[in-house]
Amino acid sequence: MCDLLKLSSSPQNTGYIAVTHANQSSKRKTSQQKNSIAIFCDLQNVYSIQKTANFLLDFAQFQGSVECKKLYYNSHYQNQVFAKNHLEFIGFKCIDVPEKSENSADYRLMADCVQLFAPKPSPSPNTIILVVGDWDYAGLVCMLKTLGKKVIIFAQRGSASLKLIKLVGNENFHFVDELPQLVGNSNKTQDIFVSQINYNEAIDYLIEAIKTALNQGKPSVFGRIDKLMRENCGNYQGDSSICRPDDQQFKRFSQFIDAAVKDGKVRKQNQELFLIELDRLAA
Repeated sequence: MCDLLKLSSSPQNTGYIAVTHANQSSKRKTSQQKNSIAIFCDLQNVYSIQKTANFLLDFAQFQGSVECKKLYYNSHYQNQVFAKNHLEFIGFKCIDVPEKSENSADYRLMADCVQLFAPKPSPSPNTIILVVGDWDYAGLVCMLKTLGKKVIIFAQRGSASLKLIKLVGNENFHFVDELPQLVGNSNKTQDIFVSQINYNEAIDYLIEAIKTALNQGKPSVFGRIDKLMRENCGNYQGDSSICRPDDQQFKRFSQFIDAAVKDGKVRKQNQELFLIELDRLAA
């Protein structure tokens, strides 16, 4: 039995590409639409996640719709600030826990995760991805499993608790340096209906998303733009759902942005996106 967790206060759809039987694919697709994902990363505990964070997001998107991406760091450490800047750029909400206590980030992460399951109108995530490794998180894992949630853990080699691995099982435990291989295997074995939009449609949705962010007075950073595109287009499910003219797939959302910038569709400055047409009006 697990100990109780104790926390301190501190354009248009273009259809689908059928790859397997219609009835099986429909069931898989419906299941995936219902599955929502939340990611929580403890940078102090798994600093190497900065090298594979893009793969982590790709892995999470294969599981379902990513609704929450949070990272916890300590600004007293310059290396963590540097890593935080990169992760913030790709869409993580980064929370500074500058306390000197060794477990300060642990407590804040656990408290925020538990908060997701407080009574509220919107449904809570079905799957929780924890980038941790310490035995300190055992109580949280037990609580999530009691609530019927799927828990997937990524840890850093040499700092993973064997007891924590036993709680989730080998099939739901991975090391962060395995992410490139895991994502590669997922790409090869997908046998569901793959939602698609063409490149020009993706550009239209990109421009609309930037307009929306600017009208809301919010920074048009990659993570927010990607989220707005998903909200406005049912067939857009991330960069891999964009059908390029050369029939290849974008491996990163940033690759799609680079292509849009190169084609003169949008402008990128200081990790934010801007509209070319606004530049012309201001000229």
